Formats: sequence, structure tokens, C-alpha cells
Amino acid sequence: MGRVVLVWRLVARDLRRRRAEALLLLLVITAATATLTLGLALNGVTSNPYQQTRAATRGPDVVASYLNLGQPKGELRIGLADLNGLARARGVTGHAGPYPVAWAVLRAHGIKAGVLAEGRDLAPAPLDQPKLTEGSWVRPGAVVVERSFANALGLQAGDRITLNGRRFLVAGVAVTAANPPYPFATFVMQGGPFFTSDTGLLWLTRADARSLATAALPLSYITNLKLADPGAAPAFASIHNNNSPAFLTPWQAISVEDGRLVATVQRVLLVGTWLLGLLAVASVAVLVGGRMSDQTRRVGLLKAIGGTPKLVAAVLLAENFLVALAASAAGLVIGWLAAPLLTSPGSGLVGTPGPPSLTVATIAWVAGVALAVAAAATLVPAIRAARTSTVRALADAARTPRRHARLIAASARLPVPLLLGLRLAARRPRRALLSAASIAITVTTIVAVVTVHAHQLEQGYTGFSALNNPRTDRVNQVLLVLTVMLVVLAAVNVVFITMATALDARHSAALTRALGATPRQVSAGLSAAVLLPALAGGLVGIPAGIGLVTAVSHGGTTTIPPAWWLIAAILGTLLAVAGLTAIPAGIGTRQPAAEILQSETA
Repeated sequence: MGRVVLVWRLVARDLRRRRAEALLLLLVITAATATLTLGLALNGVTSNPYQQTRAATRGPDVVASYLNLGQPKGELRIGLADLNGLARARGVTGHAGPYPVAWAVLRAHGIKAGVLAEGRDLAPAPLDQPKLTEGSWVRPGAVVVERSFANALGLQAGDRITLNGRRFLVAGVAVTAANPPYPFATFVMQGGPFFTSDTGLLWLTRADARSLATAALPLSYITNLKLADPGAAPAFASIHNNNSPAFLTPWQAISVEDGRLVATVQRVLLVGTWLLGLLAVASVAVLVGGRMSDQTRRVGLLKAIGGTPKLVAAVLLAENFLVALAASAAGLVIGWLAAPLLTSPGSGLVGTPGPPSLTVATIAWVAGVALAVAAAATLVPAIRAARTSTVRALADAARTPRRHARLIAASARLPVPLLLGLRLAARRPRRALLSAASIAITVTTIVAVVTVHAHQLEQGYTGFSALNNPRTDRVNQVLLVLTVMLVVLAAVNVVFITMATALDARHSAALTRALGATPRQVSAGLSAAVLLPALAGGLVGIPAGIGLVTAVSHGGTTTIPPAWWLIAAILGTLLAVAGLTAIPAGIGTRQPAAEILQSETA
């Protein structure tokens, strides 16, 4: 029999005998690869909807805005003259405007929100004519609301609203490519003098827009420009921004802002992939380590019949590599099928994003990550098993516990469960480290989610009443899914760590019971061996979660959650770990101590 055929038969037989462990290993790596596939598949999926919206609305190449902060009339005339001069600049082939823009307070359905009200003509504009998705165009006393803003407010054609206390009819709902959708409609205006976030957009007649202006919030102005070369819009805007009181925004920048709904989700998914990947490494290492504790005699038999250390290592690596490849294939399929659920550009655009990209590079990345996870978790146990002597492996005797004089002295006065837990954790420091790492990753995610919600809550109490923010809602949904996945993987990890600890400590636990400890004390000691690293991991996860949000926000403000939220996260994690370890720890003490001690010398 050839070496390859032998390895294949041993791998296939081992997978058939341990189907539950193989399935769990498959699920762990599939979760990480599916998340990675989702993140990679979202590249560039929003460009198509924006281009379709731009074509449907005759979108401008550059939007020039003059922000009036109550300047003297002379400066205002200079600003308007500059907007008119831009229409005659070199490279400009068409323009529309200037249009007056008023900043108003909108009230509808008991909700108050800031709004950018742009005055328009009754006739269609040559540039940026918003595409109606419902109702009709503006007329005196009637407005058209940008669609994502209308959805957030629950508005539709025929509803009534007030602007600065004046009543208006909602004539229709429309989309535009000249301004990002809610809640960032002030993007092209460099931020309003009062409304800096959660600001919507609507259109109304020029006369109605002028009637909304006040001394504190005077009219600003917008002009839409068409260039001979749309691709030169960024350079055109950069040149004139240095020499003009107006602010110019190229269509490419608006496209990027429109795509942030999906781009933010992609960033969250890629961060989640790293967290899931790290947790998968810990989970696979625990599974492999626990399997090695149960397969020591099998390794000895392979060596006794002529198997070399390389063959033993190859069998263990091939088994997990095979599962990793199957998991990467499953993750690619799941991620590709799930991607359309996250590629919706939102109600601010029309058109469809097209199918998600699944390139050769994406497949290579996903397969490489799966194999890397399997290799990182399997390499050390495989090398250790290969180096184990044949006689020792065949004997499969209990490992001699490590003796730490200071640890023994420190734990001697502790209650029996804590004494046993501390000594069991000290016997396997690498396993304790894996346990602490998996809990730290999970708590990091939980604290990050709590920090994000604390920031959203704080933002909701500043300025206007919080509305349904499309970007926030989508991110919250993705965070919830990632958190559930991480918690489930961490729970599986905790159960297997407890089972591996109980299996490894069966002889010492039996001896402890023979010396007078009760099964309940031994069971509690096994739980404590997992709880102690979990406590350390939970404490590390608090600053790590806050730091993760700070890093992902790219310099944005980070809201520190209330202390009792963080304490509740730690206590909840410890209670969950205690509950998960209770059953496997109890099962580990069911076998009579005499049977265990008679099987081998402890």
C-alpha cells in the first residue's frame, strides 16, 4: 500500500469514527470563511446603482454650493457671482441654478428632524431632475421628499408636514444623484450651520424655499455643473475650491458617500472575519488537542507497525486540511448566496447592484484562510504526537502533573473547588490560554457592540429626535449576526475545553475523590479550571472592545458605555461559562473512582 493511500484510508476511517467532532470542526471554519466571503464579495457592488440613478436623474458632474452664514450683502453678492462665474468656467458645458436652499425644522407624525429644503422650478431641470418614485413634482405649498428620508419618517404622497411651523403637502417622493441620501444630506454643503447630522432633503418651489429663510438661518445656494470630461470632475473641483468662496463636490465623492451603506457593512464583516478566524483557531486547537488525548494509543500503534513520525503528523494534518477545504467550499457558497441580502444600496438609489463578485482571488483568499486556521491549530499537537515515544504512547499513561511550589502554597488554603480548579488550569497552561483567548474575543465583540449602541444612544439624545438611520440599522443587523456566531463558537469552545480537561484529569480527579473529595467538589473544580481563565479573558475583552471600536471608527468619537453595562457583560459571560461547564464536568465524575484507578496507575 502506498503512503498516500494509507494516509487517505486512515483519515477517512478517523472521520467516520468521529463524525460529531468533524462536523463541529467543519461548522467552526465554515463560519469564518462565510463571513470572509461576504466581506470580499461586497467590493464595488454599489457603483452600478449609483450610475443607474445618475443616468435616470441627469446627475451633475460637479455640485457647487455657497454656504451663507449670514454674511453681509456684499459678500453674498460675491458668492452668487462666483456660482454664476463657475457656469462659464473652462470645461463646463452646462449648468442648472443657482437654487436657493433653506434650513428648516420638519415635523411629521410626531417626529422632529432637520431638513435641507432646496428651491426648484416647476419645469424639469436640465441637470439633477430628481426621479419620482411616487406622486408628482413640486408646486406651491407642496414638496417632494427624498426617498430614504421619507422612509425614515414614514411619509408618502398625500401626507401633511410642517416646515418651520408652516403646513405643506407631500406631493411626491424622489431620488437624486446630486446629494447623498439621509442622514447625510448636508454633505455637499460642508455641513449646515445648525444641522450637522441626521439631516434630510426635500424639494419645493423657489418662493416656498425663500419663505423659510430666517435671519439666523439665511438662504444658501447650489449650482449643478456639467463638464465636457466627467472623469476630470475631482481635478476641476480641487482647482476651484482653492480659489472660490463656493465649495465644489465632484460626482465621484457623492458616489462614495452613497456607497457607505454597504462599505460600512463590509468593514464590519472584515473585522468580524478576523475575530471569527482567531476564535476558530482556538476552537480547532481545543478539538485537536482533545482528540490527541484520546488518540495517544492509536499514535503508538501506528509507530509500532512501522509508521514514521512524519506519517503520524501527515495523518493528523491531512484530516484537518480535508475538513478545512470542505469548510472553505461551504463558506464560499453560503457567503455568495447571502451577499445579496447585504448589497441593497438602500432607498436613496434606484437600480440593482448586480451579482456579488466571486473571483479567483476571493476563492484563493478564502481557501488560504481555512487552511491557515487548520494548520495553525493542528501543527503543534501533530508535532507533539509525532515526537511521543512508541512505548509511552502505547502505555497511554496519565501525564505527570507539573509541580509549582508557589502555586501549591497559594492554593493550599483555598476552598476545595478553587484549589482543584487552579491546579488543573496550571497543569495545562496552553489550554488555559486558549480558553482565556476565546472568552476575550467573545467579550471584545460584546463590548464593541455595547459601545456602538452607547454611541448611538448618545447621538439620539443630541439634536433632533432619532429616526431610523439606514446605515445604523444595517450595521446593527450585521453586528447581531456576528455576535451570535461568536457566542455560539465560544460556547462550543467552552464545552470542549471542559470535556478535554475532564478527560485529561480523570486519573487525578479519581485520586482526589479517593482521598475524600466529593463528586460535587471535583465537578466544581473542573468548572473553576475554565472559569478562572474566562475571568481573565473577560477583563482583557473590555479595553479590547473599546479599542476595537476606536480603531474602526478612524478617528471618530467613541462613547464609553456605563460601568454597569460592562460589569453586566462580564457577569453574564461568567454565568454562561459556568452553565456550559456544569454538564460536561458532571459527566466527568460519574465513573466510579475505583474503576479509573484500577485501569492505570495515577
